[in-house]
Amino acid sequence: DNGSLRPASMDEAMERVATGLSPHMGDAFGLFSCSKGTNEMNYMAQKFARVVMASNNIDSCNRT
Repeated sequence: DNGSLRPASMDEAMERVATGLSPHMGDAFGLFSCSKGTNEMNYMAQKFARVVMASNNIDSCNRT
């Protein structure tokens, strides 16, 4: 708050994240994942982008 850190409940933290991310849903959101992550981590990253953020804008360094 006002530039200083303080403890927050999980509910408050999640509310702030949701409020901050919601204007960027859809085509305004993109996610880049790394091939050095596990398959499970990359799966969850693409699932987050597609389901939560309603975006198909996901890429990884696998194709380079």
